[in-house]
Amino acid sequence: MTDDAAISYQAAVHGTPVLSSTGTQIGTLEHVLEVPQLDVFDGIVIATKAGLRFIDADAVQRITRSSIRCSIDDAQAGQLPPPDGPPVYRVDALADSGNSLHDVLGRLFRRPRWIREHD
Repeated sequence: MTDDAAISYQAAVHGTPVLSSTGTQIGTLEHVLEVPQLDVFDGIVIATKAGLRFIDADAVQRITRSSIRCSIDDAQAGQLPPPDGPPVYRVDALADSGNSLHDVLGRLFRRPRWIREHD
């Protein structure tokens, strides 16, 4: 499989470059939005210099291992809306990975450290 072969939205990897219709990188993939019960692709959230932005599924043309190509131009990319909905949290996998007493106790009691994603 080459890097330009199309892949499923379910195989898209965090950090994949997202390109506008002109080929300019407008951000990187933060996460894919889907409705798993209906197996429906809803769009993507990308990380940009201005924060997190939402791209609707209709504007996503092609997803490959090396990039995600969209049908929006550079001007439209600058006006993408931030994602709406409930806040997104993630667990910091590197939390408590040191040798301090704080880190050892964190690992011992398996205390997750939740971080809120900001726009």
